[in-house]
Amino acid sequence: MVGELTDWGMIAVGAGISMAGGCIGTGMAQGAIGAAGLGVVIEKPEKIGLVLFFMVIPETLLIFGFVMSLILLLRIFG
Repeated sequence: MVGELTDWGMIAVGAGISMAGGCIGTGMAQGAIGAAGLGVVIEKPEKIGLVLFFMVIPETLLIFGFVMSLILLLRIFG
């Protein structure tokens, strides 16, 4: 029947939600950290390494979302 939601459909939706959540969370965190980090670097240019480190930390949210999506999608196609 058209429009029937199967187990595979639910897994695909879950994979999409996990990826979207990771992307949105990373973007929000990096926006705030980037704005604050720019102010720090302008006042103290020697702190650029620390600011770059703090900019990389939110990327783990994106990586976790990608890994979760990959695990879910491998259940469908694996």
